[in-house]
Amino acid sequence: KTKYSKLIFRKSDTVPEELHQMVQKGFLTLRKHNCFFQDLVRIKGKDFVTPVSRILIGNPGCTYKYLNTRLFTVPWPTEGYDTKYCSPQIHDACKALIRLNDYLHIEAVKALQGQNLFETKETKDTSVLDREQNFATSLTEEGSVSKDQSSCCVPEDDYISLKNRTSYNLTLLNYMDPLQMLYLKQEPYFGMGNMAVSWHHDENLVERSTVAVYSYSCEGSAMEDSNEQKLKGRDPAVWHVGLKVAWDIETPGLAIPLHQGDFYLMLDDLNMTHQHCVLAGFSPRFSSTHRVADCSRGTLEYIFGQCELALQNLQTDSDSMALSLKSLEPAVVKQVEEIHNEVEFEWLRQFWFQGKRYLKCTDWWLKPMAKLEEFWRKMEIMVSTIV
Repeated sequence: KTKYSKLIFRKSDTVPEELHQMVQKGFLTLRKHNCFFQDLVRIKGKDFVTPVSRILIGNPGCTYKYLNTRLFTVPWPTEGYDTKYCSPQIHDACKALIRLNDYLHIEAVKALQGQNLFETKETKDTSVLDREQNFATSLTEEGSVSKDQSSCCVPEDDYISLKNRTSYNLTLLNYMDPLQMLYLKQEPYFGMGNMAVSWHHDENLVERSTVAVYSYSCEGSAMEDSNEQKLKGRDPAVWHVGLKVAWDIETPGLAIPLHQGDFYLMLDDLNMTHQHCVLAGFSPRFSSTHRVADCSRGTLEYIFGQCELALQNLQTDSDSMALSLKSLEPAVVKQVEEIHNEVEFEWLRQFWFQGKRYLKCTDWWLKPMAKLEEFWRKMEIMVSTIV
């Protein structure tokens, strides 16, 4: 209650059974179609392949960057976007995950509402608290609420703040079978056993946004037998999430068992003040980790806007059709080259070095990438013109 008050844990029986079935079937479908991939990441200048296999699903055109690797969303079904999936089953799996996303969004709003009741007057004015609670209630009742509808309940700033902190725009799905791993690191501080994912903060998130994690471990009768044993410490057969106060090994760490269909929320600034790890059990496990990714520089809309800004310095002679530059001012040239580099190194290379793995789900990204390559070629012409 004192050190981990912003962690909210919910057992599987609090989640509608129909949602469990949809989501768990979706996990197994994606696994069957080989849609989970190990990522090549860079840590402290060295390259590693992640022990956990992942896939990113979320808003069309969104990306998420972690450990110097950019992942590109397989779009979930979204109004206004025509996404062609490789099979109807993959469509259904993505649809199940947007349903789970909506459910966890509402749960996060409720949890923040409950959290506000514990906050003191020093942190918030009572009237602001009341307004946030009213807004949270309206969100929970409606399922979602438009900006116009909400304005009667809550001022603009509070509305935007609460929406920004709970509206998940993507989920990073994880899969791991610990029995297939030759070596897993031991948790170094509290003797918590095998780690699937080491201590870390989730990165590239909107500040003070909630992270929601739904866990599905493929437990069988062997797991149930092991749970009956009276073990000291954590049961090594069961998956756990571990938490600790950041840069502090004096405060006891926390290990929470995760069974089929349990989920937890890391509210407010918990992801920054604390670190978390994933402790491996014996059975294969899926998880869906819903995030409010900071997409200020990570969407197609953003990078297309940057390209158009750069190409404003390119002009075509109406008679000869020759290309030339409007300005050779150093500031203009520098800005264009920074955008040129961003397109090449943050987008084209990041997309293609991972091969054509996204094609197992959808070809959605091929057209935008072709368009970015076209912009890149024009910027190459601009460079040669400058030279």
